[in-house]
Amino acid sequence: MENSIRVLVASGSRLMRELILTTLFDQADIEIADEVRDEADVLEKVKETNPDFVIFAQDTLAERPNICDTVLRARPDVRIITVAPRHSYLVHYWASPDIQSRRVEASEEALLGILRTKPTRGVA
Repeated sequence: MENSIRVLVASGSRLMRELILTTLFDQADIEIADEVRDEADVLEKVKETNPDFVIFAQDTLAERPNICDTVLRARPDVRIITVAPRHSYLVHYWASPDIQSRRVEASEEALLGILRTKPTRGVA
């Protein structure tokens, strides 16, 4: 699809990758750019696939993952969503010019809503 939303899915957990991919699979306006198992490969895949979003699955609640900073410094146009399903936790990160974030309801509807929101300068 020409105007599709390109998403890179990154998680060391196969189950989490599959759950995220299943959630996105039937969405006509969302294209899976690729999936990454190893966090060390994320930046290379971002450069290779040119996604609009990267979705990271986290096992625990933590401060902003270091990979978010790495990706947003290299590609400030990419937006990131982190998901910690054990804690019903979902955070949206973007750069404008500093890294911004907001916690979002942990639901399929909220995830799809973020993906479909057009980026604006300073606000997502």
